[in-house]
Amino acid sequence: MENKSEVNSKNNKPHIFLGSTGKAENYTSPSTGGGKKLAIPPQIRETHSQHLLNNLATVSASISSQKNEADSYELESKLGIQVVFESFDGVEMAIESLADARKGIELLNVKRVGEQVIATVFIPEGKLTAFETKIQDYIAHKKNKKGGPIDNQKLIDAIKSFKVAALEALWSDDELLFPQTDTENIWWEVWLPVFDDRQAVIHDFTLIATELGIEVTPYQLNFPERTVVHVHGCKQQFSSSTLLLSLVSELRLAKETAEFFDDLGITDQREWSEELILRLNVAEGDLPYVCILDTGVNPEHPLLSPFTTPGDQFVVEPTWTMSDDNGHGTEMAGLAIWGDLTDALQSSDPININHRLESVKVLRYSGDNKGKPLGLITTDGVSEAEIKNPTRNRVFSMSLASKDGRDRGRPSSWSSALDSLAADDLGDNLNPRLFSVCAGNTYDLQEDLREYPQSNELQDIHDPAQAWNVLTVGAYTNKVKITEATSYIPLAKAGSLSPHSSTSVLWDNNMPIKPEIVFEGGNVGVDNDTCFTLSSLMLLSTYSDISQRLFSSTNATSAATALAARFNAQLCSQYPDYWPETIRALTVHSANWTDEMFNLVTAEKTDKQKAKRLVRLVGYGVPSLNKALWSANNSLSLIVQDTIQPYEKKKGKQPSTKDMHIHDLPWPKDILLQLGDADVEMTVTLSYFIEPNPSSRNVSGKYSYPSHQLRFDVKRPDESTKQFKARLNLKARAEELGTTSSNGDSNWQLGNYRNKGSIHKDVWKGSAAELAERGQIAIYPAMGWWRTRTKLQHWDKQARYALIISIAAPEIDVDIYTEVLANIDTEITTSVSV
Repeated sequence: MENKSEVNSKNNKPHIFLGSTGKAENYTSPSTGGGKKLAIPPQIRETHSQHLLNNLATVSASISSQKNEADSYELESKLGIQVVFESFDGVEMAIESLADARKGIELLNVKRVGEQVIATVFIPEGKLTAFETKIQDYIAHKKNKKGGPIDNQKLIDAIKSFKVAALEALWSDDELLFPQTDTENIWWEVWLPVFDDRQAVIHDFTLIATELGIEVTPYQLNFPERTVVHVHGCKQQFSSSTLLLSLVSELRLAKETAEFFDDLGITDQREWSEELILRLNVAEGDLPYVCILDTGVNPEHPLLSPFTTPGDQFVVEPTWTMSDDNGHGTEMAGLAIWGDLTDALQSSDPININHRLESVKVLRYSGDNKGKPLGLITTDGVSEAEIKNPTRNRVFSMSLASKDGRDRGRPSSWSSALDSLAADDLGDNLNPRLFSVCAGNTYDLQEDLREYPQSNELQDIHDPAQAWNVLTVGAYTNKVKITEATSYIPLAKAGSLSPHSSTSVLWDNNMPIKPEIVFEGGNVGVDNDTCFTLSSLMLLSTYSDISQRLFSSTNATSAATALAARFNAQLCSQYPDYWPETIRALTVHSANWTDEMFNLVTAEKTDKQKAKRLVRLVGYGVPSLNKALWSANNSLSLIVQDTIQPYEKKKGKQPSTKDMHIHDLPWPKDILLQLGDADVEMTVTLSYFIEPNPSSRNVSGKYSYPSHQLRFDVKRPDESTKQFKARLNLKARAEELGTTSSNGDSNWQLGNYRNKGSIHKDVWKGSAAELAERGQIAIYPAMGWWRTRTKLQHWDKQARYALIISIAAPEIDVDIYTEVLANIDTEITTSVSV
């Protein structure tokens, strides 16, 4: 057991690392009984079935035409056709029933248009008869041997019509972005199915597209059931071939990175830099690195050269120079090392820095890397750094984002690539990675900023910051002192949301909580008519061209993200053996809302409603480095790193849940009972990385994208362990049915709302006496595609997780820390004697 050395002061004590303490127990949630009953009005069978048979005849004729077209090519993948099924308005269609894995019939994508459900299905050659059989059984009122109906009534009654998929049916992006003219050439993001042979599908799509004059780039992103490629062409070219469309799952508009904000420089004052270097103490040894994925870094800057060398600079394209000609990457590097230079330069104290810097140039200017998926560019950037220095302990920082937030939390190819990199699913999960990614900025328009904070609520977090596994970083501000001679006043108050930060207020409730944290992102000045960006309301960092000046003003979520990376590196330096999942958990665990943030949610009536609104605006708040680094006598953190197997497949059965972990904590029960009615807090954070499986079919359920999901729950004072486990089973049943059961424990800040994404944090507040009986916590699995996507055969995979439990008695001078250590000693002694 580590972290038990004597510490003289009451504060700055190492966290208590418990290691792997989960006791695995069989955990199988109850049968769901088939889920919700669908309210589907019955149709007149004779009329409705004849209408659908006419649809079938039209599709059959198209298949014959497509086969003639296919004879012109030497194709390697199976021939088939895409059919679009449309529901009646306001009716839920049993979309999973449209697929049949045994016959190779695959559900490709699902979307909603108004009140209709639109499902696109791939039907292999010769398998259209499967739908004819369904219709004939419907006509005949078919029954099984016991007289029960097997006539597909719910499915057939919900289908308004079906037809061969046209180009519009495959478009899964914002409808307003769909090309308005037939001949306009654009960059498309094409999602291809895998079918039985990924490379065969890619070969055939490329062959047909090239023949039609569509440019197909050689770059591809691979996911479990999809391949993403970028192509350049027009709507007319795609629409001219049903054979080409039969090889497409969905189409989106390819994204470009955002325009960078203008540098606002200050007079070069080289003596400031020299004085700062004299106060610098650089640690030696095997230090963690911040890897900046940006426009490059100029390492000759005197404030960066102590931490990086030309050998630490990489590019994704061999023809590019190493230098940062844009300036953005060097700005981010300065913040990742020094933080806001305004603070460092004004101080006279020694400065200790215990991490280093490396850079990968993934972008030169806005609009760069045409034809190459941004997820692949990011993947290549990560590979460049890791191939050159495979053993480095590093955290990645990416202050790049798309121009808008049109995904509304839905996975994209870029965000999915980041989730894949974080989980290292292509490397058997042996090298998980921690990313800090910017949430994206509000539109830099004076009229929009003046509507603060409503403007922030209406502007969604930008791609790829919806990724589940990354730390998405928004911005708040304490910059309220204006030193310029101006009539402007600060727009945001100290401690509040930065005017530059986007939010997830408009996202569906099932989407991950984003951002998770906020760091300083600057403010803007405002008068009666305009908003203006002032240097005194920005952060100070390093300027790329040292022949001109050394310092540059910077702001927004880009700057906040670099600060978050610095924060993570400081944690890695203190706790080098902690997993990326654990460092992420510590960062989120340490965050709190400021008093001013609560003024953003005055319209909400209850504390729980305020908390739900706040996490969509500013995540869990502003991280505290001292809290993340240290425990104290009256505020301690227990750290668990463990591995669980969520699912299993028994012979002859479908995959089911397997294990849950029960953690018996070294609880300071005696002291808590002595404190009686005194107010205390317990904070719990659970962090794990999911493997992504992106597709528009995710509309069919919230369990399709993540490989697995985990939940935590804490035993209540009036429960036995047996009763605790029984309650967990009831919660699991409610979740699988898609319903929300009452948490039943009103002292939690978020309750069930915490179960979004792949990091879950909640705070319990109550009396010390009640907390004394809560020394047992369970980690248990919820649904994911490892279990539901049987053909992918991932049901037996292991999943890592980090768990942090904190007890705090902030108003009381009491030594909880020592009693917990004594309890751990007792457990070890007992174990040895046995």
